[in-house]
Amino acid sequence: MHPPAHARAVIIGGGVVGCSVAYHLTRRGWREVVLLERKRLTSGTTWHAAGLIAQLRATANLTRLAKYSQELYGRLEAETGVATGFRRVGSITVALTEERLEELRRQAAMARAFGVEIEEITPAEIGARYPHLRLEGVTGGVYLPKDGQGDPSGITMALARGARNGGASLHEQVCVTGFRMNRGRIAAVRWEAGGETGETAAEVVVNCAGMWAREVGAWAGAAIPLQACEHFYAITEPIPDLGSLPVLRVPDECTYYKEDAGKLMIGAFEPRAKPWAVDGIPPDAEFTELPPDLDHFEPILEKAVHRIPLLQRAGFRTFFNGPESFTPDNAYHLGPTPECPNLWVAAGFNSVGIQSAGGAGMALAAWMDEGEKPFDLSDVDIARTEPFQRNRRYLAERVSETLGLLYADHFPFRQKATARGVRRSPFHAHLAARGAVFGELAGWERANWFAAPGQTPEESRTWGRGPFFDNVGRELRAFREGVGVYDMSSFGKLRIEGPDAERFLNRVLAADVAVAPGRLVYAQALNARGGIEADVTVARLREDLFLIVTGAARRRADEALLRAALREEERVVITDATAAEGCLAVMGPLSRALMQRLTAEDVSAAGMPWGTVREIEFGLGLARVHRVSYVGELGYEVYVSADMAAHAIEALFEAGDEVGLRPCGLYAMNCARLEKGFRHMGHDITPEDHVLEAGLGFAVALEKGEFVGREAVLRKREAGLSRRLLQFRLQDPGPLLYHNEPILRDGRIVGHLSSGAYGHWLGAAVGLGYVPCEGEEIGALLASEWAIDVAGQRVAAEASLRPFHDPSGARMRA
Repeated sequence: MHPPAHARAVIIGGGVVGCSVAYHLTRRGWREVVLLERKRLTSGTTWHAAGLIAQLRATANLTRLAKYSQELYGRLEAETGVATGFRRVGSITVALTEERLEELRRQAAMARAFGVEIEEITPAEIGARYPHLRLEGVTGGVYLPKDGQGDPSGITMALARGARNGGASLHEQVCVTGFRMNRGRIAAVRWEAGGETGETAAEVVVNCAGMWAREVGAWAGAAIPLQACEHFYAITEPIPDLGSLPVLRVPDECTYYKEDAGKLMIGAFEPRAKPWAVDGIPPDAEFTELPPDLDHFEPILEKAVHRIPLLQRAGFRTFFNGPESFTPDNAYHLGPTPECPNLWVAAGFNSVGIQSAGGAGMALAAWMDEGEKPFDLSDVDIARTEPFQRNRRYLAERVSETLGLLYADHFPFRQKATARGVRRSPFHAHLAARGAVFGELAGWERANWFAAPGQTPEESRTWGRGPFFDNVGRELRAFREGVGVYDMSSFGKLRIEGPDAERFLNRVLAADVAVAPGRLVYAQALNARGGIEADVTVARLREDLFLIVTGAARRRADEALLRAALREEERVVITDATAAEGCLAVMGPLSRALMQRLTAEDVSAAGMPWGTVREIEFGLGLARVHRVSYVGELGYEVYVSADMAAHAIEALFEAGDEVGLRPCGLYAMNCARLEKGFRHMGHDITPEDHVLEAGLGFAVALEKGEFVGREAVLRKREAGLSRRLLQFRLQDPGPLLYHNEPILRDGRIVGHLSSGAYGHWLGAAVGLGYVPCEGEEIGALLASEWAIDVAGQRVAAEASLRPFHDPSGARMRA
């Protein structure tokens, strides 16, 4: 039977993810849900997945999604009558180095904060649970008793049965060939089946096409950056007396081991992967099995045979090589595409599709049904990506690295090495000449720190104090005692202009932007729950022109949010102006003296008060200066057009050499903002964090009238806060904080740090994190005994509602 002429939702792709989306949409009462599969269900990559189902992921919300998948698969067989093969066999991850053991201990602490059952185990305890493992070199490990494994095809068929039971129609052997577009939206999905062509009109389309998703997105002009890679595993003949075993991961040897029906599967995440079908996937691809390439797999297999001695006498039944899709940052893509509002995506699962599919389908269905994210999904939101990342050469280079990063050491400052240098600020060469050591974010090369003359610019491969620790301390002291400059050209710059610009922004943002031209406003965009969807500064440049400045990683998401909110009748134009201007942040007590050397105009507190914007003469050119600071000091953000950027930085350094100007990196900026308690969008403030509980009520203008989230703010103000964002400072100056470390109140875990860094000025590590406070006075809350769990060690901490550095804000407003 051919697909119907009309559907509320058309899902493209019949793998585990597509079937999960169909299942969850019908569970929410959606009817006319149609799934189209070009060949047969599971025939893309699902059929050859390993079926490992773990709970713990890198963030709280990814862990929430993985835990949901487990719970779903545990009940799915009883619900649908289709066997899923799901078993909670537990999992063990072992460390072969002290650095890996530190990572596992930090993961265990994080798991405790996330409510995941975990146990740190010794080499002897590892041997007792996995007797076939050679313990040579093993330094320790962790055991998760509720991790499991399942049959990928069985799970998919159970989801498909559940979707059909809910009223969805699933069609195999129907190849989607393109879209019929109408005014930037998909009007219909075109298909071919059995030699006939047709189309299905659709209200929304969900791209679950797996390794084909990039090409499917391109039909609607949407960038879906992912690329297939070859993925290898081997399966033994049946091994007598193998026994039932937990899943075993030995990331230092790039391997995982799964027992199934008396056989052992050995899988690999090799450091340098092999992209497949860069120029396009063969049109007849179905249940694709690639040549095994034993030369590529052999080095890892040799380590496996040494690590599991029984493999020396076991025969191998299968050497398998199959394609799986990977993304530039190892996170999958979920949500509406910024380019086409009714094209949604769930694809690019980086070899964790089975454990992710249940949660991803649930979250996407809720998002589609309710019109906003059910919780913070910024880790996987497709709007985090940049359009250039669809470039095939870029993807081929980057995914050759990201596959291996799944099992690499996840050091806190680790940088990706491939596909670099795509986007550079106009100050790049000048900063490189002064010793800048660059990292990458959203394709931008950004100076993270500056090497001293003669110092090797090493990457930090440690959980301890890396090679740049002292450099960052010196840069931070420049902000606090003298003057430092950092490059913030990568920050997003969105021009909002037109006769209705003020009205539009006042509806979308919680702050009041109805200020005079030349003024700055700090603002958040809220959702209906009062959670924070965007965190920006707004500069009013003219009556009909505003400039929004946001973080580099948030630029595209914030632009998508604004465009989605714009009504057809509103006379507003939104333009991304990020690359049009460079921006230098000149910060510190001596910044005013330095700025006065570069301009004849008055930059004093009277001539340029806090929160103002002015165009000034700068060197021989012009600049627009924003009097604002993200490091908690007197400072100026200097915006210059790209053509004058080289002159501006040369003039700045020439004048700055006389007052001790120090070039600084973004690591120092992050330390400074944490000492000051400034929030970071995506870490400290997210769509789940109520603006009042985040301590940002001062930026909400309830008196201005209606705006998105206003009712939620009023309700929370009436009901009182149930949690607060506190700042913490360790009492021991030794340990380091990054994020996700558990917060303990009177010996009990009550939350986790949303961000952390070493406070060089304060003399100890600092962090921010939410803690419950319902019905409590702040005095009683702060008087508790606080500690932070750092890799299993409880470190006493001081808690504060006010910033530890310059709590009154007098320094930056001077």
